[in-house]
Amino acid sequence: MAGISILLAGCAAFDPEARSDSGKILVGVGTPVPAAGETQSVATQRADAADDPEIWVDPKDPSRVVIFGTDKQAGLYTYDLSGAVTGFIPDGRLNNVDLRGGLATANGERVLVAASDRGRIGAALYLMDPATLKVEPWGLAPLDLAEPYGLCMGRRGDGFIVIVNGTDGQVRQLRIAVGADGKPAATEEQRFAVGSQTEGCVVDDAKGVLYIGEEAKGIWRYDLDPAKGAARVLVAGAPSIMLKPDVEGLTLLREGEKTWLIASSQGDSAFAVWRVDGAQPAYAGRFSVVAAKGVDGVTGTDGVAALGGAVGPYAEGLVVMQDDVDVDGEAPSTARVRQNFKLADWRAVKAALGL
Repeated sequence: MAGISILLAGCAAFDPEARSDSGKILVGVGTPVPAAGETQSVATQRADAADDPEIWVDPKDPSRVVIFGTDKQAGLYTYDLSGAVTGFIPDGRLNNVDLRGGLATANGERVLVAASDRGRIGAALYLMDPATLKVEPWGLAPLDLAEPYGLCMGRRGDGFIVIVNGTDGQVRQLRIAVGADGKPAATEEQRFAVGSQTEGCVVDDAKGVLYIGEEAKGIWRYDLDPAKGAARVLVAGAPSIMLKPDVEGLTLLREGEKTWLIASSQGDSAFAVWRVDGAQPAYAGRFSVVAAKGVDGVTGTDGVAALGGAVGPYAEGLVVMQDDVDVDGEAPSTARVRQNFKLADWRAVKAALGL
């Protein structure tokens, strides 16, 4: 690993993605929420590596939880709720990850996991057996993007949808099915341009809505139905009191009839929250994750994932986010060595924001 670290450090002058995205500010400016846990650091050190998490819970047994996380220089991790690594697939430059359950295959139902693949230029696809929690590579959906960056997934009827965007703001929407040979079959449904660099995105399956973060401009809402075209509505602009560029990860959390949109405001290490189940988004405030229980606070965050309902001991939901500097006593002068993912209890977020 030392050799990898030295190599990445040497390449940093040539590859901007080998450097941190954040200014390593001391603490986020949002309402404080205590960290509830953290994962082991990703193996790649001295580089911008940990990027995006996702959460899976067994719908029949909420004690069975898998946290996915990308090391965008090396591959895909899985963790348990204690933060221990339970698996790693060395698939190279994977950036964002998302999943949907219920994919029917010849071997039974599987969880479809997808990650934007900047090395092979496409969407890397994986299948997880919900019985064993084993994750295996399934294939690649090639794309004509200059550099696949953000990725999110959705369901429309029985269809599995994968959306991938590029560093130039181009977006591709694919429908993924199981082919006659058992391998993935990808069909492009639509393509459009956001305008400038984008990454974070999330799909509201219930409303058929796609949210995309344009890093320097804000959050846009699109219709997932390709027949509706690329018409869009601005949910929140940036820079603003809600978002300080870069606008990074986006996620949705459902609790009963309520749906919350959470956005990673990387420029000030905060997370903005809106209620989005109504006709118009309703802004609900901002929070930042601070040090607690021996876990350091979150700075310069990138990807974020959330899941409502029981998630192991998190009775009402869990939020997981990337942390740019995984050390105690973070300061602007801290020499970044490693990165990981932090956990926050949704009950603590609700209490902090009065939701």
